[in-house]
Amino acid sequence: ALRRCNGCEESYIESLSRCMPYVAQGGKSGSAFLRTRDKRFIIKEVKNAESEAFLKFAPYYFEHMYRTYRDVMLTVLVKIFGFCRVSYRNATTRKRVEMNVIIMENLFYERTCKPTFDLKGSERNRMVDETGFAEVLQDENFVKLIRKHPLCIRQQTKRHLHDAIWNDTLFLSKMNVMDYSLLVGVDERNNELVIGIVDFIRTFTWDKKLESWVKEASILGGGGKGPTIVSPKQYKKRFREAMERYFLMVPDKFFVLQPEEEG
Repeated sequence: ALRRCNGCEESYIESLSRCMPYVAQGGKSGSAFLRTRDKRFIIKEVKNAESEAFLKFAPYYFEHMYRTYRDVMLTVLVKIFGFCRVSYRNATTRKRVEMNVIIMENLFYERTCKPTFDLKGSERNRMVDETGFAEVLQDENFVKLIRKHPLCIRQQTKRHLHDAIWNDTLFLSKMNVMDYSLLVGVDERNNELVIGIVDFIRTFTWDKKLESWVKEASILGGGGKGPTIVSPKQYKKRFREAMERYFLMVPDKFFVLQPEEEG
C-alpha cells in the first residue's frame, strides 16, 4: 500500500533486478549498501540484531505511515518499501549465504543535491566524511557553515518542518528508538531543501546505556562534552531543539507581525 501511494508499485521489482554497490553517505555501521541502477531505491544490509528489532518495529512504523496519509499528518521519515532475505549457495564451497536487506526510498532520486548533511543534534565526534558520491557535512561543520551563511526557510516551510519532526520524533521516542539523524540535501537545480529522517531502526539497548554511562562519567576520554548517546526521550528533546536552531525562518506573505503589548 505504501508503494502504491508513492507510485512505485509497478516498477518495484523491475528496479530491484538491476543494482550496483553504493557508498552510503555518512554510513558508519559497516553494513553493505546497494542502489538500483535507476537510482530509485537504496538497499541496506541489516544485521541479525537489527533484523529482529525491525520485525518488531515494522507494524508500528507502517501504522504510523498509514495515519499520516489518513489524517494528512506531516512526516519526514524515509519510506521503507520492503524487507527481504537474500540467500544463495557458493558454487565452489557449497556454503549457504544469507543476507537480510531493507529496501527504502532514495531521498535524492532525480535530484541534484550537493552539499548534503547528516544531522543528529550533537557536535561530539561529528566529522566530515568523504564518500565517492558527495561530501557529507555533519553537525560540527554544519554549525560553522550556517554561522557564516544562515540557512533560511519561509515561515510556512518552517512550520511544516517543525510539525513533521515533532510527529516523527514523538513516535520514535514511544518506540524506544534513538540515534536517528536528519539527512538534508540542497537541490541546487530547483533551489529546494530535500530532507528525511534516516537510521531509525535500532532501539535503546543495554550496550547503548553502558556507552552513555561511560561518557557521562568522563571515563575513557568521555568528559568535556555531552554524551553522544542518551535516552530516547533525551535524544528526542536534543534533536528537536537542534533542528529548530539549524533552520532559520524568514518572513513570507503569510507572516503576520504581532503588535507590541503596551507596558
